Amino acid sequence: MVFKTTFAFLVVAALAMLCTLTPQAEAHSWVDCVDWKPASGKNKWTKGKCLGYARRYPFKKAFAKLDSDYPSRHYQQDSKNLKKGHETAPACSDRRAGEEPGADETRPSKVGDAYYKSSGSNKNWGRMTVTSVGDTLCVRWPAKNHAKESSPPPVVINWMKDDGKKNHPQSVLNKHFLTKLNYKNCDSGKSEDVRACGGCFKVPSGSPGMYLMQWRWMLNKGEYYTSCADVQVVKK
Repeated sequence: MVFKTTFAFLVVAALAMLCTLTPQAEAHSWVDCVDWKPASGKNKWTKGKCLGYARRYPFKKAFAKLDSDYPSRHYQQDSKNLKKGHETAPACSDRRAGEEPGADETRPSKVGDAYYKSSGSNKNWGRMTVTSVGDTLCVRWPAKNHAKESSPPPVVINWMKDDGKKNHPQSVLNKHFLTKLNYKNCDSGKSEDVRACGGCFKVPSGSPGMYLMQWRWMLNKGEYYTSCADVQVVKK
């Protein structure tokens, strides 16, 4: 009888420990698609087609599941390097820096090498976004359990002309603010973790060429996540 009681206790303890070790749904987000073309009707962020992605984005992976991959897509900037006026944290993940390093989104020497069928040859990466001045770009991201919060901070879109540098400190991108998007602009009917969200903006006026777009979102005060993409702007 004592043996059975002890055995039962050990089983319960083991199960409790297993539960504490089981990964829970991540609460971070990232850009899933930079150039999303929504289908008409309801659930516009779930139904549609993606024509452009972030740097080295594994587009064949299941939507909203890249937080459990290695490297994950969520890059959390180091809060110690985000002091106002001295924001030295890399704007794009270099897979080394950050409280959560994320995947490598640094600029290669040839921008196209971070995408498939531009100059890159990796078939697992998505295509680069190609657009023109005045067109509408729609960006998509997974809710990651924040779609029902009363007032999650908005997504910030920074936009700057490509200058050939491998990476920039966040202080540089902050000077190129473009717009804000409502984080909880999400579809319905999906679990909170994998619910699709998104927002659109007009491509600003400027000379044709390559541009850097940064998607940046603050989950909690001082806790920032970013995704970076190159956008080729062509003449209409």
